[in-house]
Amino acid sequence: MAEDLHRVELTDSFLARLEAIEAFLIEADAGAAFDDLLDQLRSTVIPNLARFPRIGRRYLDHPPQSAEAISLLAAMPTGAADSLREYLHGDYLMLYTVADELATVYLLTIRHHRQLSFDIAGLWPAGS
Repeated sequence: MAEDLHRVELTDSFLARLEAIEAFLIEADAGAAFDDLLDQLRSTVIPNLARFPRIGRRYLDHPPQSAEAISLLAAMPTGAADSLREYLHGDYLMLYTVADELATVYLLTIRHHRQLSFDIAGLWPAGS
């Protein structure tokens, strides 16, 4: 029996964060770490999300406590915050959402686990 796989899409915001990570690692003379990240995305992260789209924990299971983050979540389109999930792989934390009706996982952003927070406001167009 064939397994139903979700398609995994990299959003513009995810790609922009990858570029920022690459620039940072190259500046830190750790370009090989970026190559390792890309290899892990291809070989592990994307196949896992395609096969198990809800592998990550719900973002709101541990909601942010700051007034700024709460305000940003409230400004998101109705129901959007409820669909956010986090996937931790190595030193990186990815934020994604699942669109079951399209059988698609959208990788929204990525950050090193030591960074402060996601830029949630930048993930959705203004007025959405």
